[in-house]
Amino acid sequence: MAKLLIVGCGDLGMRLAHVLSDQGHQVTGLKRRPPSHDHRIRFAAADIATGAGLDALDADFDQAFFIVTPDGRTESDYRAVYETGLNRLLTRLPRCPWFFVSSTGVYAQTRGEWVDEDSPAEPRAITSRLIRGAEQRLIASSPDSVIVRFSGIYGPGRESLLRKAAQSPVIQKEPPYFTNRIHQQDCVDVLAFLLNQRLAGRRLEPCYLASDDDPAPLWEVVSWLAERLHCAPPVAGATGGDAVMNKQCRNRRLKELGYQFRYPGYKEGYAELIDARGTG
Repeated sequence: MAKLLIVGCGDLGMRLAHVLSDQGHQVTGLKRRPPSHDHRIRFAAADIATGAGLDALDADFDQAFFIVTPDGRTESDYRAVYETGLNRLLTRLPRCPWFFVSSTGVYAQTRGEWVDEDSPAEPRAITSRLIRGAEQRLIASSPDSVIVRFSGIYGPGRESLLRKAAQSPVIQKEPPYFTNRIHQQDCVDVLAFLLNQRLAGRRLEPCYLASDDDPAPLWEVVSWLAERLHCAPPVAGATGGDAVMNKQCRNRRLKELGYQFRYPGYKEGYAELIDARGTG
């Protein structure tokens, strides 16, 4: 049994906390406004941006997870989490290794290139630069920590692409505009898998790219969704000149470690979501 801290108990954090608690670990969830009761998780009420409540936080965790979502999309929102908040945690827990949830948004490639953990990560947007800076600062401060870069997360409650596909949207068809995704359950499973590999004595790399096996053109994905939803197909639009995320994510490092995706491609994951809609 390990003593674990999860900073950021939103949807993913809570799902992970329950999985790890069920595996027998002692889990503390740090949240600004904890729920009144959850018999599987011990909560700490604290705010990493202001520091409120952090002095009362235990400092002897075996492992911590950083799964925090900024309050908004502004630069100040991101600085509050990825600069101020992270710095406070590193000061409070100077010897604790972390699993840091990051994003494939740290890659600036826009021409459909393949990217992996060794590809240049030099983002243009300030929000992504702040995430990248947090990655670098964390590894410098805690070398045993691990960065996990998730691509676009989808699943129950994260169905924006389904709503878009139902509206016969204008989509770039040629040249292909590649998109990458990972089901939210695989996000939870990846984090639990990495923790258990570490606890079993397996040496982990400092970074893992977590995206499913099927980077696919947006045209292909939306066309398939529209067909399954019995909606009008998308309309082929003009080539976009302002692509910001046109790349293909390679997950080889994660799979070589032994991870098997529950949803290896968008068809498996979205078929389940669509079927659930029909029975809901």
